Amino acid sequence: MPEEQTGSITVKIASQEEFEKIHELNHQTFAIEIPQHEKRPDGKLIDVFHEKNTYIVALEGDELVGMICYNPIRPFSLDKKLNNLDEYLPDHRKLVELRLFAVKKDKRKQGIAISMLKVLIPDLIGQGYDLGVISGSVNELELYKNIGSVPFGPLVGTEKALYQPLYFHINNLKGAFKVL
Repeated sequence: MPEEQTGSITVKIASQEEFEKIHELNHQTFAIEIPQHEKRPDGKLIDVFHEKNTYIVALEGDELVGMICYNPIRPFSLDKKLNNLDEYLPDHRKLVELRLFAVKKDKRKQGIAISMLKVLIPDLIGQGYDLGVISGSVNELELYKNIGSVPFGPLVGTEKALYQPLYFHINNLKGAFKVL
């Protein structure tokens, strides 16, 4: 997988050494900022799919400022939230789920999310994935719309942490980010 350097930000596939920082950003984003999970005294939240995930991270020096992961192994998180997930989706050959799309609050609106997608998308295309699904925070739907995601199905989550299921044609993203 390629590595991308944009100013002081390096985007790359995560190494095992970065997992602790991933768990901390996961807790900060999905337990404190978006109360989807209970706060933990250790400040770390290990994703239930951690062992199946491949993480793409954005680093500023040693600081983890963003992450996204993908998982091609079903059942997906969305399989557990929506009955008959496949009935909502357009025809596809190979499906992948993206999750834990997060950028530290003080680093948002600086292009970090797009930089992570510029590294992620060619990797997914290279592996033959043609359709992706993600649960997008209802507070960030504009970002998802801008990258070509299509909402489907009912909202999932809880009243305090609502998510919109979305799908996107991975090959359609290729031109939007000029990744190849």
